[in-house]
Amino acid sequence: MQRIRLRYTKRGRLRFTSHRDFQRAFERALRRADVPMAYSAGFTPHPKVSYANAAPTGVGSEAEYLEIALAAPRDPEQLRLLLDASLPTGLDVIEAVDARTSGLADRLEASVWQIRLDGVEPEEARRAVAAFLAAETVEVQRGTKNGVRTFDCRAAVARFDVVPAADAVGGATDTGAAEKGAGAPDGDACAILRLVVRHLTPAVRPDDVLSGLHATADLAPPVPAAVTRLAQGPLDEESGTVTDPLAPDRDAVAVPAGSA
Repeated sequence: MQRIRLRYTKRGRLRFTSHRDFQRAFERALRRADVPMAYSAGFTPHPKVSYANAAPTGVGSEAEYLEIALAAPRDPEQLRLLLDASLPTGLDVIEAVDARTSGLADRLEASVWQIRLDGVEPEEARRAVAAFLAAETVEVQRGTKNGVRTFDCRAAVARFDVVPAADAVGGATDTGAAEKGAGAPDGDACAILRLVVRHLTPAVRPDDVLSGLHATADLAPPVPAAVTRLAQGPLDEESGTVTDPLAPDRDAVAVPAGSA
């Protein structure tokens, strides 16, 4: 049984696709592309697809991951092209590799997020970020199915910067431009935040960090933020950078069929 790992995106209006909606769209794409899926055993067999750490609804992403199991071998790049053509624009399959190692989910230790704040001056954002980083703890609240929960969002943030608008990457710029219109502030003020967030329990999301900026520095953007995940993978604690989770699969040497 061949296992293939895919990297896909959620861009533009497709960022509002829920994880369940994506699952349905992806399973339809598997059928359209005539992918020879392996199925689970039992009374109601289903295709073997493993999803890893999906981004929240309403958030764009350049780095979502999943793994599929095939009943017959296929070339990963040809499979990627077929699946990409079978999905709507915005849900784009941009990479496929043979799964030659174990533990993809365990390698997703942190995410790089980009937050576009229209109507916020970069200097105001820098002061807010400095206040957030100077705090030992930043407690925020989030509603859950068991009621309101209070937790520290500061411990999860490994790196936090304000970057020039010219350095905005991928969907963050496009998303902000698409959103701007009625209700957007006048003028060209725009702050681009880039942060590295550890995947802890409970999970700390970009909106939690924005709540933390409000709590520590009274930063309140006049319009909703446009958020995009730029990367996720292993975290280098010393540098605060996130590396490619598929690199071990590319670097591993394929074992010839029939070898012991």
